[in-house]
Amino acid sequence: MTINDAIDDFLNYCVFEKGLADKTKDAYRNDLSIYNSFLYSKGIKNVNSIATDDVKDFLKDRSDESVTTIAHNLTVIKNFHKYLLKEKLVNTDVTEFIERPKLRKSLPKALSIEEVDKLLDIELVTPFDYRNKAMLELMYGCGLRISEVINLTINDVDMMNSFVRILGKGSKERIVPLGEYAIIYLKKYLNVRDSLLKGKACDKLFLNNHGMPITRQGFFKNLKAILQKKGLNTNISPHTLRHSFATHLINRGADLRSIQEMLGHADISTTKIYTEVSDTKVIEDYKKYHPRSSK
Repeated sequence: MTINDAIDDFLNYCVFEKGLADKTKDAYRNDLSIYNSFLYSKGIKNVNSIATDDVKDFLKDRSDESVTTIAHNLTVIKNFHKYLLKEKLVNTDVTEFIERPKLRKSLPKALSIEEVDKLLDIELVTPFDYRNKAMLELMYGCGLRISEVINLTINDVDMMNSFVRILGKGSKERIVPLGEYAIIYLKKYLNVRDSLLKGKACDKLFLNNHGMPITRQGFFKNLKAILQKKGLNTNISPHTLRHSFATHLINRGADLRSIQEMLGHADISTTKIYTEVSDTKVIEDYKKYHPRSSK
């Protein structure tokens, strides 16, 4: 089978059998097109003609790219070759013993409690101020992703019982406790929310100035404006508040499993990165403040 035809078959398998999203399918197609072009330049047009050294040569050819990009390329290529073997289009998986490059784990950035206080100190004048304040209190108070916040409906928030129902990644539902600050400012926002509706019907909790659900881009723009006004780093993202939520809980002794549940992490190893953030802060504070830490 030609490599072109095999790629088409593989992508169709990923969509119809594995439920691959369109965006991910496009990323897969892009990686495999680059791979196919490289193989074609070597005169390789058939899947049976690909050897392990060809894959290694391809990775060497990509050496100018970031480690993350190369690791992603190799993951897609490995999945492609596993499929070829599974479908008996080839006799061996030529990528089986090729190891993925080691990714350098980057620790998530977190705000200090003082920076969070400064960010959340919003003067409430317009309905948009009430909305922005409620969104930020909710994101920091519950450790939510921006996609989770903008998709909340009015019915997802139960202020009587102090929790919010979140539909996270992979459509997994979780319940997260609501703190007093979040409840207070959600109530204040709901008192002015009707003025944003413009006579329209919309069950999404947070609205823009057209009475429609606020978008990710819309909130990014609002956050940048608030950060600029406060004199804070404008590179702070909504995700920074989620990192800050987890880091501050760890620093105050919260159980890792509880944080995992609240963040909606499928694997606790993802949550464990926040213990590294905490350990890093301990080391920094020791070096900075202990009189005998250095000469």
